[in-house]
Amino acid sequence: MDFLLTDLPDGFHNNPYETYAALRHDAPVHPQPDGSFVISRHADLDMIYRDTTRFISDKKTVFKPKYGDSLLFEHHTTSLVFNDAPLHTRVRSIMVGAMNPRAIAGMEQGLVEQVTWLLDQMENKGEVDLVSAFAGAIPIEVIGNLFDMPHEERGPLRDWSLAILGALEPALTQGQLDEGNRAVAEFKAYLKDLVARREQNPGNAETDVLTRMMQSEQGQLTEVELLQNCIFILNAGHETTTNLIGNALALLDENPAAKADLIANPTLLNTAVDEFLRMESPNQFGNRLTTEDMDLHGVHIPAGSDLHLCIGAANRDEARFENAETLQLDRRPNKHLAFAGGPHTCVGFSLARMEGRVAVGRFLGRFPNYSLSDGAERGNRIRFRGYSRLPAKLA
Repeated sequence: MDFLLTDLPDGFHNNPYETYAALRHDAPVHPQPDGSFVISRHADLDMIYRDTTRFISDKKTVFKPKYGDSLLFEHHTTSLVFNDAPLHTRVRSIMVGAMNPRAIAGMEQGLVEQVTWLLDQMENKGEVDLVSAFAGAIPIEVIGNLFDMPHEERGPLRDWSLAILGALEPALTQGQLDEGNRAVAEFKAYLKDLVARREQNPGNAETDVLTRMMQSEQGQLTEVELLQNCIFILNAGHETTTNLIGNALALLDENPAAKADLIANPTLLNTAVDEFLRMESPNQFGNRLTTEDMDLHGVHIPAGSDLHLCIGAANRDEARFENAETLQLDRRPNKHLAFAGGPHTCVGFSLARMEGRVAVGRFLGRFPNYSLSDGAERGNRIRFRGYSRLPAKLA
């Protein structure tokens, strides 16, 4: 088959799943003109995520031609997700401590109050954009709270996040590169000032992630490592959860029987959130670099090859999931890869699940008769799948 990440077929952003099915069936290891490969089967992604010897996360050689000597290069080659040990181990250990079950449970009441406040604001509006009014507003506050950021300083976070993560797309214009570099510069400047204030008045390291990272006993982070990984955590927490909530509400609108079941039986929420993540994974692609020559499904992959791991395809793999194209809210087991896998499994997966459970459950409790209106807009990015606009009638 013919599939190019830099020249997508018509309608791909609205529905990539037919293309993903063709990749799984006909070309599970699909070469690209630049020497990289698209990998689309669940078993292969699971194997790659677990093998940190033959498949590494360091992207310096891949990102150098793309970004040059820029702030985007500094950010994406310093952040947790595109690094291996020892930096990955140091930063991850700090984050795991901050995201322990007790800490996550302690955030729930504040999250419930925030979601309730957002629902109150929508109560008499009739029609709203579920992204700007709800899905996008929740993680900004949650992650802002984790870093103890003043509320009045959180306004630019969403735009910075979209610009920086948008620069991970396979094909970029010069304008997108400029916007991404400008966002990193502004974000770094803000965080540098926030760090200076925190040095003067340290927070509680049990609840304040920034203070915890600054006072880490696992190894002192350099200024660049500290700032760029703060940017990564803020961006990742925002992007994944915004898309999870928006995608979930769209899926339920498309599947009225499932929506009715969930309203009648809210205990389904725990498994339902994982099914939303499987069906419409907020992060559709990951990457790894090979360290040695290998053959996979009859295709030779040289050492140093960039692998595009298609999470969106793997999570609908019929070989792993029965009735893979069907939304099944009580699906067990559900070994999806929406949070990646192996040592790089997303640190914030428990927090994202809790945000999804509280947001979707409370929304359905308040507006059980909501329905999507015309005018929904996808973000039109291949790596991250979500909505930039999702109009809905609330009654």
